[in-house]
Amino acid sequence: MKSAASQAARSATLQSIAEASGVHRSTAARALDPAQAHRISPEVVEKVRAEAQRQGYRRDVIAASLRTGRSRLVGVVLPDLANPVFAPILDGVGAALAEAGYSMLVADGGADPARQTAIVEELIARRVDGLVLATARRSDPVLTVCLDAGVPTVLVNRAEDEARAATVASDDFCGMRLAVEHLAGLGHRRIGHLAGPEGLSTGILRRRGFEAAMLAAGLDPSASAVARAYNRTEGQAATAALLDASPGLTAIAASNDLLALGAYLELKRRGLSCPGNLSIVGHNDMPLVDMIDPPLTTVRIAHAEMGQAAAQLLLEKLADPAAEATVKLMPAELVLRGSTREPGRGRH
Repeated sequence: MKSAASQAARSATLQSIAEASGVHRSTAARALDPAQAHRISPEVVEKVRAEAQRQGYRRDVIAASLRTGRSRLVGVVLPDLANPVFAPILDGVGAALAEAGYSMLVADGGADPARQTAIVEELIARRVDGLVLATARRSDPVLTVCLDAGVPTVLVNRAEDEARAATVASDDFCGMRLAVEHLAGLGHRRIGHLAGPEGLSTGILRRRGFEAAMLAAGLDPSASAVARAYNRTEGQAATAALLDASPGLTAIAASNDLLALGAYLELKRRGLSCPGNLSIVGHNDMPLVDMIDPPLTTVRIAHAEMGQAAAQLLLEKLADPAAEATVKLMPAELVLRGSTREPGRGRH
């Protein structure tokens, strides 16, 4: 036997909501549509939504998409859902989209372009209105698929060399410059670099920022030890290679916080201390790096704001498909904590 509540929900219609609220049916429809509610007074919106809740009414999203040609869905593809860096980006994207009446379909694309392409094609088949990609390479085949399909697409956190799509990323070049300037200002002259993959904008731009800052400080970047890695395990192996190749290092500027954590592990394995034996600067200020011992000095990126800006650019693209691709760089900020100090202090 069906409950009275479920029977009431089935009998509730847009017309019944409008009549009970004393408004026209079209006004009730706008009040219940997050994308259109701003067009009428907040008092009317509150009254209509309260009546809809009382009657147990639910919008028929599928019917609405058939009428408008819009699914109100946006696909978001991340390279690694387990990486804490992407959680605040996702929060920012979701908050901005929800305010405009859109929902997200989130997928873990991994590092394989073929897998990313398959996921994007599946999202397009599900008729998403647009896509946000955090997976881009400097020349990205997945973006080509999106553009060929005519789906509005925005890149976030990573950029292409050629700006084929609207992009929001951190100023990676300047961020790494801040890290090196800090270490050089403390008196470090032998500074190693844990670089990210060259195929990603984050890796190449932070590497270039490292080299430029070393030259500006009167240091020779070609004489500095450089190792490439991406995650914590690779960061530990790369740190071992740096220390073996250049035992006189007093500091490391890492291309991301996971690499910096790998450096911590290698120092511990060797019985060395941070910052007593080696100062370390990370990049990203991902959650919880202020809780490790010592708390990590790092370059803070405005990840949530980056996500919000990416969603806003996508909304603008949806409103005007002919809009030119915009590249927005978010400022980076150095956060000083306990993992850096002058060389030679407190060595043991």
